[in-house]
Amino acid sequence: MAAEIPPRRLADIAFGRAGDKGNIANLSVIARAPEHWPILLEQVTVERVQDWLGPLAPGRVERFELPTLHALNFVLHDALDGGATLSLRLDPLGKSLAGALLMLPIAI
Repeated sequence: MAAEIPPRRLADIAFGRAGDKGNIANLSVIARAPEHWPILLEQVTVERVQDWLGPLAPGRVERFELPTLHALNFVLHDALDGGATLSLRLDPLGKSLAGALLMLPIAI
């Protein structure tokens, strides 16, 4: 019987950052090494980000590629429940969204 490969998380190959402006969250995923860049491109898609974050990011998600930096930038519209001054969420600025995204299962 072959040994089972343990699941990997995006955090194993990438760093994450989060920012906000009004009701929009901005998440960056940066490869830890250049050889991880193709994995990010293939596996960290708009669809997977939307599915993974679910109700935390109910609006439109856009992905921007920054190949020179080996990074992806995601813009999550309507993700902050109205923004910091309106939201009753525990994380009205969305800082924990990058941490949540880094828990995304990936295949290496």
